[in-house]
Amino acid sequence: MALPFIEIIESVTPDPNLLMWKFADADKEIKSGAVLTVRESQHALLLNEGQLADVFPAGKHSLETRNIPILTRLRGWKHGFESPFKADVYFFNTHQFVNLKWGTPAPVLMRDPAFGQVRVRAFGTYNVRIADVGRFFREYAGTYPLLTITELEWQLRDFIAPKFAEALAQANIAVIDAVGSISALNEKIQPLIQPCFTAFGLEVTMFTITSITLPEDVLKQYDKITGMNMVTDMNKYSQFSVANAMDKERSEIGDAARQAVAFGMIMNAGASAPAPVNTSPTDDVTVRLKKLKDLFDAQLITETEYTAKKEELLKLL
Repeated sequence: MALPFIEIIESVTPDPNLLMWKFADADKEIKSGAVLTVRESQHALLLNEGQLADVFPAGKHSLETRNIPILTRLRGWKHGFESPFKADVYFFNTHQFVNLKWGTPAPVLMRDPAFGQVRVRAFGTYNVRIADVGRFFREYAGTYPLLTITELEWQLRDFIAPKFAEALAQANIAVIDAVGSISALNEKIQPLIQPCFTAFGLEVTMFTITSITLPEDVLKQYDKITGMNMVTDMNKYSQFSVANAMDKERSEIGDAARQAVAFGMIMNAGASAPAPVNTSPTDDVTVRLKKLKDLFDAQLITETEYTAKKEELLKLL
């Protein structure tokens, strides 16, 4: 018993994540004059005997000779055809697929005038849609029964990373500018990335870099440079650095700083102040002993240091 011919061809998108899916024809032949309905944000492709016959945009189409001249040529009919024919029909979602993720699995090498060669990581998102159904089918999709955006996204991640590195090199952007002006970098990178997608029949409607991560040593150096650029009074900066070190009670640099300040105060007491009038050596030693005790009470010197210096001053009496 012969199978009935297909007279109506249409398909509601079974899954919003589908890029392409094959119309289930149950191996039936298509009747000449059959109606093909393609909805908005869809395209349909007709494949006959392994060759692309035609691509149909949104609308209602009658599958007749005058509407499919390529099919007539492929089958070698000089006067058109009225008999049923066998063809595969594929539907495509042509709307935008948004917020797809990309990133650099390995660091990308950048040349920078200040830091030399720097390895950076970058991450972001992009929106894409099928712009040329025929090219997308030939260059990428092939004859898969269905293809999802997830599969495309995973394959494009490995494709975008090296292209991003090339585009970054062509843009000739300094590392600091790349980190500080991501929006401007987006505008430079997208036109450089687009030709790579065009080859597959795709259009990138938006390409965004959400973050660029620098190596730890570069970040430390950048922080030092930024900090020094903010210093306007080097004397105050030195005093602040010493005080900051002294606050680190258990660090070696903190101990050294406290000892340096303490001994400086003891040995140079009175050096920066006006010389006292009519003071005896005994008075001077007494003053220094009091200061020494104050330093000990403030825990700026250890008990051993306090005792040793105290004995030294007492010998002067």
